[in-house]
Amino acid sequence: MRTGAILFAFVLTIACYLCFREQLAARTAVLPPVETAELENCSAPTTAKIDFATRIKPIFEASCQPCHFSGGTMYQRLPFDRPETIKTLGTKLFTRIKDEDKQRLIREFLSQQ
Repeated sequence: MRTGAILFAFVLTIACYLCFREQLAARTAVLPPVETAELENCSAPTTAKIDFATRIKPIFEASCQPCHFSGGTMYQRLPFDRPETIKTLGTKLFTRIKDEDKQRLIREFLSQQ
């Protein structure tokens, strides 16, 4: 009985080792060499420009409506439907925007100028 258990454990260990080795080899596979001409044609990855109307404005509509949008009491002084206002205020806007993902998106929008 003990011999069978030891033999089973040994076979299981070998199988796990071979599986792990195969996965490791797949991750560290050597890529073919790249020609110099191909490197010259390759451009650095560019970050996509963040569109104010589709990505930034909805954040402020959810948090700052109705005061800072058309018809609101603060619309004349600080209209949040214009990107210029957001650029002028910068990170001062984070007093109302607490979500880290939304703050990161706004920071990226501000930094692309």
